[in-house]
Amino acid sequence: MIIGKKNFDTDHETYIMGILNVTPDSFSDGGNFNCLDAALRHTEEMLAEGADIIDIGGESTRPGHVQITDQEEIDRVTPIIEAVKSRFDVPISLDTYKSAVAEAGIAAGADLINDIWGYDPKMAEVIAKGDVACCLMHNRDNSNYADFLKEWYDETAECVTLAKAAGIADDKIILDPGVGFGKTYEQNLITIKYMDKLKTLGYPLLLGTSRKSVIGLTLDTPVTDRVLGTAVTTVFAVQQGYAFVRVHDIKANKQAIQMTKAIMEA
Repeated sequence: MIIGKKNFDTDHETYIMGILNVTPDSFSDGGNFNCLDAALRHTEEMLAEGADIIDIGGESTRPGHVQITDQEEIDRVTPIIEAVKSRFDVPISLDTYKSAVAEAGIAAGADLINDIWGYDPKMAEVIAKGDVACCLMHNRDNSNYADFLKEWYDETAECVTLAKAAGIADDKIILDPGVGFGKTYEQNLITIKYMDKLKTLGYPLLLGTSRKSVIGLTLDTPVTDRVLGTAVTTVFAVQQGYAFVRVHDIKANKQAIQMTKAIMEA
């Protein structure tokens, strides 16, 4: 799979998508990197520790977050995208669910659109027109399922159908099982346990569990103490053939990937 100028061996490797939140209110690092110098320093740190993609987000997606306008989000992310693109040879993902922001981000140099909702009817058209990769995440506005695993799988498959109907090519699609979105605590654990079921859809998969509440609730730890719990889920991702993990703590998860692969390939 090609993202930007990089070729990713999604059948055999697990790559790291490093999180760069340029927001004042993200759940674990809000306000830390929302100025240009801090964002660039953190990008450099993540790349040195082994990040393969930088995922830039301009609006928090935590529960109860304050929604901002399209223009405000554009003003936050496009200077960062342009600056990172001009200084580092790394593919850039833009974490947004708004088509106007995605369009501006692609113009600024984004190589991948990471859409957590998929409810903007123009988003798929923007992605197809921009000829960029996309990550489609399972999400819904409630956690009321009659048959959780079946509906989770079917709704993810429907995301693919809609993307293809809009002209997005098969080799541009990544799927995310959506841990932490539209699911109860127990459903999040089930999602992680059975995340390999999405492999039958035939697309590279991305797991995003970094520092999330499912880890905090399980281990009874604050958001600042969830590195080890996240690394355990990364081990699961490698074992289940996931191509990407989206994380805050690059070094720990890079080591988890390397150790898991060494054991599996022994």
